[in-house]
Amino acid sequence: MVKPCLWLRCETKRFERRAALTPTTAKRLLEAGFDIFVERDEQRIFDDSEYEAAGCVLVENNSWPTAPVTATIIGLKELEESTDPIHHAHIQFAHCYRNQAGWSSVLSRFHRGGGTLYDLEFLTAANGRRVAAFGFYAGFAGAAVGALALASQQKGETLQHLQPFDNEAALVSTVKQLLGGSGKGVKVLVIGALGRCGSGAVDLFRKIGLAEEDILKWDLDETAKGGPFDEILGVDIFVNCIYLNSPMPAFLTREQIIAAGSARKLGVVVDVSCDTTNPFNPIPIYSINTTFSEPTVAVDVGPENPQLSVVSIDHLPTLLPREASDQFSLDLLPSLLEFGDRETARVWTDAEKFFRGKLSAAVVVEGL
Repeated sequence: MVKPCLWLRCETKRFERRAALTPTTAKRLLEAGFDIFVERDEQRIFDDSEYEAAGCVLVENNSWPTAPVTATIIGLKELEESTDPIHHAHIQFAHCYRNQAGWSSVLSRFHRGGGTLYDLEFLTAANGRRVAAFGFYAGFAGAAVGALALASQQKGETLQHLQPFDNEAALVSTVKQLLGGSGKGVKVLVIGALGRCGSGAVDLFRKIGLAEEDILKWDLDETAKGGPFDEILGVDIFVNCIYLNSPMPAFLTREQIIAAGSARKLGVVVDVSCDTTNPFNPIPIYSINTTFSEPTVAVDVGPENPQLSVVSIDHLPTLLPREASDQFSLDLLPSLLEFGDRETARVWTDAEKFFRGKLSAAVVVEGL
């Protein structure tokens, strides 16, 4: 039997410091008979030497296109834009299965090269739940950035460049300090509060000192009537943590915000879901993803109305890259251990079947 081979590629997205494989999970895979190659990467939170100590073979940065075609390339964020055919199998978040902008051109690269995509977002257990997700830390970090943006707003400033924190305690301490020692008195609303992402947001707000009655937790029951929801206008921070898989009425609209005028309390919207290019985006008040270098975008609400900022960073967990990577990689490990039997292991056969269906749709759109 040919040993399964995983090739951990570097992340080319700016500020992305997380890793799909940590030195700990890489060592577990090596012990299970895998070959593990790791691209050198100064941006990654884990030092190259940590992987080398675990027994991995280090290779040059961003060299995966020249890897043996039998190697499966594993990473987190989407590949850099290109028209080059893709010949390898890839395990990653591709963000192209829900009709996002450019989805068909991304998949056409796999069609032309004969490669396969195993999208991390669509690796699911038998109960339909994702086997691994960054949801908790996405919500936790998103809530933290929202609180930092509010603290800046209260001083008449705009939140500037973000840097990843060494650990959760350092992040919580910083947020509390910038809010004047505690988040007490801040009122927030989390939609999707019962999921991984929402529970992370709620956890952050509790840890910075918000009173329980000031954390409004909404999920399916509270949103069943359909938006827009005027209740959002009455909190300081609104955090959207839903998983968008079907059309729904908008939660919040620009017209609604302008109509509220100076009576609006809402100062910061955190769209953790970041469905910016999705035609069914339930927060159609902004149109760009923000970044660690520019964490917020202002909403045009008219010159007479209070400031409103949106946080729409699509890799929020990298604010806590080591902890987020450890949690995600350990959750993914049981499925990776089955990868050598991917022709029969359900999690992988289902993922490939889903890919083939989306690929067929892309071929039609692209006229291939």
